[in-house]
Amino acid sequence: MFTMQRPEARTSPREARARFRDGLVAHTSGWSHGFVQTNLVSVPRRDAIALRRFAVRNPRACPLLDVVGAGDYWTELAVGADLRRDLPAYRVWSKGELIAEPGDVVDYWGSDLVTFLVGCTFTFEPYLERAGIPLRHLEQGVNVPMYRTNRKALGARRFRGPVVVSMRPVPADRVDLAAWITMDMPHAHGAPVHVGSPASIGVRDLAKPDFGDPVRLHDGDVPVFWACGVTLQEAVVQAKLPFAITHAPGHMLITDRRARPSGSGEIRILR
Repeated sequence: MFTMQRPEARTSPREARARFRDGLVAHTSGWSHGFVQTNLVSVPRRDAIALRRFAVRNPRACPLLDVVGAGDYWTELAVGADLRRDLPAYRVWSKGELIAEPGDVVDYWGSDLVTFLVGCTFTFEPYLERAGIPLRHLEQGVNVPMYRTNRKALGARRFRGPVVVSMRPVPADRVDLAAWITMDMPHAHGAPVHVGSPASIGVRDLAKPDFGDPVRLHDGDVPVFWACGVTLQEAVVQAKLPFAITHAPGHMLITDRRARPSGSGEIRILR
């Protein structure tokens, strides 16, 4: 069984979304154990084909779970959800500049927006906990740290940028276990993309993440890096689109889809 010290772990996706719709702002790591979480990026329809191509070319960083048609704000991944209101925090962009970070984007929504929902590593965190792998960011009450790397995503027209990674400190004797647990979860970024030396992927200082919060490593911990869906957000920001909406990093859509282990240890989405 999953550890249940935190009440948020037992919160159903529907209840979590309702609380966020009512104004609660919280990063969603540790919420609704066993359910799939996603990033959100909304762009004008004319840019949607190229952005989808970017996601397809970078499946490790951008595992595409749904594309929502122009103007629509619902998804089969979360019945009854309103994509304009049911995430804890959003970011609104104009020409690559952050212009607002509201709790909902109803007033910014338009009939031209196509929305991409991309998998998130928060989905696999309960399985790490169940295996006895600590989640230092939850222990310390902060958002997971995320970093731009020196690895370049494969571009698609105007969409280019670095691969962004999230980092979790893992005790050295459990790194292989963490990789094994996550390798069969491509919808949640899969196995780590790097273990150990941050400098070799262009991360100069773990204490200064580009997104999220710094996390203290314990003695014997090794920094382990997974590809992150903020890669898609970075591509949109660097493209300097006239307008775009994204989730605020760490503040995800909690869907109704369950992630379950199969008998072989594989973890998959149940539809």
